[in-house]
Amino acid sequence: MQAITYEEFGAAADVLRLTDIESPTPQPGEVCVALSHSGVNPSDVKARAGTRPGVTKPPFPQVIPHSDGAGEIIAVGAGVDSARVGQKVWVWNAQWQRAFGTAAQQITLPAHQAVPLPKGVSTEVGAQLGIPGLTACHAVFGGGGVAGETVLIQGGAGTVGYLAVQLAKWGGAKVIATCSPRDNDLVRDAGADAVLNYADPDLARAVLDANGGKPVETIVETEFGLNLITDTEVIAPNGRIAAYGSAGEMSPTLPFYPLLFKAVTIDIILIYLLPTGPREQAITRLHHVLEDGALRCPVDTVLPLAEAAKAHELVEAGHRNGAVLLDCQG
Repeated sequence: MQAITYEEFGAAADVLRLTDIESPTPQPGEVCVALSHSGVNPSDVKARAGTRPGVTKPPFPQVIPHSDGAGEIIAVGAGVDSARVGQKVWVWNAQWQRAFGTAAQQITLPAHQAVPLPKGVSTEVGAQLGIPGLTACHAVFGGGGVAGETVLIQGGAGTVGYLAVQLAKWGGAKVIATCSPRDNDLVRDAGADAVLNYADPDLARAVLDANGGKPVETIVETEFGLNLITDTEVIAPNGRIAAYGSAGEMSPTLPFYPLLFKAVTIDIILIYLLPTGPREQAITRLHHVLEDGALRCPVDTVLPLAEAAKAHELVEAGHRNGAVLLDCQG
């Protein structure tokens, strides 16, 4: 089969190679998926570039990148129901602590990591449900239901934020989102009740004004360090800050006393490590929202497998209007 591989860190065009390797055989408890699409996420790009602190070389001699993807089960290992052959699935954590991910024509992985796609859901959507979908869902609902509450989503135009806006609205919350002014219409169309400029020098006051002077119960946060002072000011007593990123300030100073006297929960999310129970809850919720037709997962670009380097460069460049995917069979 064909796969994208790298053996050292570096620029995408320098290290990513289209390689012919042996097709995988599922071991006991595994399934083999013929991949239709592979999702390219910022975490995949950072892993390939070698930008994670303390990591100086790839963890395996040869790596097939990407954790997200979708396709069809074509074979099963011992102990797996043969009726799963032919099932459309999406996969999660495909390359987490494993050498071979989804940037390939086929993948084997534990059967529970291949989740049946809800009826009518495309593989293009399925390839976005692993990292972006589960992160957004757990960020919104990790503290429980949000019906009747207000959720502030910092970075509502990003891949996770855009999904979080829709999920929070589906969950019955009032949604306030921040973004660049150029994305106001996009975020409002996703369901946000109020859209604010993330660069407003008095953002805390704007958030409170948008919520009738009241604090917010949940904050979904893409820039924890940069926004912590604002978040502390607008969070309600016993509120929750669900942080999945802090690229702008990786060593923030914590205003402990104000957070203490609001009894704020800080939920730092690394979706790779989500325990089984919360993960199953997030998967179930995602499927319900999709079945209700309440979740749009836009695609910005689909490129052939051979153009993986270009896909990585697009993700590195930042702003897009949807996901970047590889056509694994194209």
